[in-house]
Amino acid sequence: MHLPARRSRRMIAVTAATATALALVAVPAGAAMAAPAAKACDTRNNNTIAKLTECVTAAGVNEHLEALQAIADANGGTRVAGLSGYEASVDYVTGVLEAAGWNVTIDEFPFTYVGPAELEQTAPVTADYATGAFTGTGYGEVVGNVIPVDLQLATPAATTSGCEPGDFAGLDFSGENDIALIQRGFCNFSFKALNAEAAGAEAVVIFNQGTPDRLDLIVGTLGGPSVVDIPVVGGSYANGVALSQAGSTARVFVPAPEQRPQKNVIAELPGRNTQNVVMAGAHLDSVAAGPGINDNGSGSAALLELAQNLSKLKPENTIRLAWWGAEEAGLLGSAAYVDELSQAEKDRIALYLNFDMIASPNYVFMIYDSDQSGFPAPVAIPPGSVEIEDLFERYFTTAGVPYDDAQFTARSDYQAFVLAGIASGGLFTGAEVPKTAAEAAIWGGTAGEWLDHCYHQACDTIDNIDMHALDVNSDAIALAVLAYSYSTELVNGVVGKSIPGGLNLAEPAGPAIPVAAAAGGGGLSHDHDHALAAD
Repeated sequence: MHLPARRSRRMIAVTAATATALALVAVPAGAAMAAPAAKACDTRNNNTIAKLTECVTAAGVNEHLEALQAIADANGGTRVAGLSGYEASVDYVTGVLEAAGWNVTIDEFPFTYVGPAELEQTAPVTADYATGAFTGTGYGEVVGNVIPVDLQLATPAATTSGCEPGDFAGLDFSGENDIALIQRGFCNFSFKALNAEAAGAEAVVIFNQGTPDRLDLIVGTLGGPSVVDIPVVGGSYANGVALSQAGSTARVFVPAPEQRPQKNVIAELPGRNTQNVVMAGAHLDSVAAGPGINDNGSGSAALLELAQNLSKLKPENTIRLAWWGAEEAGLLGSAAYVDELSQAEKDRIALYLNFDMIASPNYVFMIYDSDQSGFPAPVAIPPGSVEIEDLFERYFTTAGVPYDDAQFTARSDYQAFVLAGIASGGLFTGAEVPKTAAEAAIWGGTAGEWLDHCYHQACDTIDNIDMHALDVNSDAIALAVLAYSYSTELVNGVVGKSIPGGLNLAEPAGPAIPVAAAAGGGGLSHDHDHALAAD
């Protein structure tokens, strides 16, 4: 639920020191849309906001998106971790960064690869259904009877299917190959799978709930590795209805896992202060279903465009950029990276900025809600994060772009940094939540349609990008990274130096959606469903 928006939700106390680091003076709105000067961008030191945002363009970002699309096209239509498309994506990013003069390292981490799952109905009809294995599943092939578990097909919003052991009472799971058919809703996926296993099921199909926003294939996580010993796969609502017919039999197959270590790409531009690191990251992998151009080619490509245009900067603070692997498998790459850091290395990181899905076709401009003025956070938000949110709010206000809160749920790669106590923030334009009429009135687009109608699907291609959202957010990213490369004083107290020309930002206007319009609305400020254990 949104809380009342305030015109200025925070007042920054500008001391004599911070005044030199962050000069706040008026500049024309729309500076983020300035035309590029190509030759100058190739040769000059983009050490001011004006220079950098002139050079960081949506067209430049789109060139990298086209390269990622070509990689997916050449590798079975996907860039999922564990397959050749992801390895080719790593090679591409590494090549661009090395050509731009960054110090590039490859951070390898363990990864358990599970091949494509299969779901086939064998009676009373014969059909193959799109599916996927839940993270934490067991493995193997099960061919047998489909046993529906407390389904609510007439009133899907009311379903609690599989949430209680009692849901399985009176159902015959005494056969050798029984497949529990469970409807999404109300409780964590793990509860449903564990209850089915305890009842004697040899496999589980969890199909989507059937409410208007929950119809397509659902594949999620059970909350960790090896949660159950039986195969657990997903299905769409329509497939679940078909499987619920009397006399249904089916085949479920989840292949055995393989160890395929994966890679994060880390690039660094050393600053005068090597003990104060400004870090920004985006996940590079896609889901298995498609090329992942908005999710998250958009964030990855924006950081590549930024890296190319910052290559001649001599920063005060060290800049470190990251392209994370296996985010879609449960935030694995970023978690492994942070876990490997000593406490001293963690202490060097002044802040972390996360950019995951920044060009959704039915977008809303959203900033992670560090001060919890719109949404309570389920995790403790580290000190300094509010100041990051404030910087992005000032950028959007100055550019004349309305913005909203995104709930700080720790469901993207910032999670490991937040849990390590590192100030964090970032941008998001939305995933599988429908846009409300109020939001469409502010940002345009189509009410009732997902913010990204191709989220986690094969259609997340180069045609699934909104160039305006990409342009605005790419400049926001550039501004934030450059500003913090000069000084992080407002975040962690480390005094830096002034930005040539000043930072030039206005007071925040506040989120655009009033409480009445947001109440009970789409909940579009919820994060996307990359690492959810809940339904």
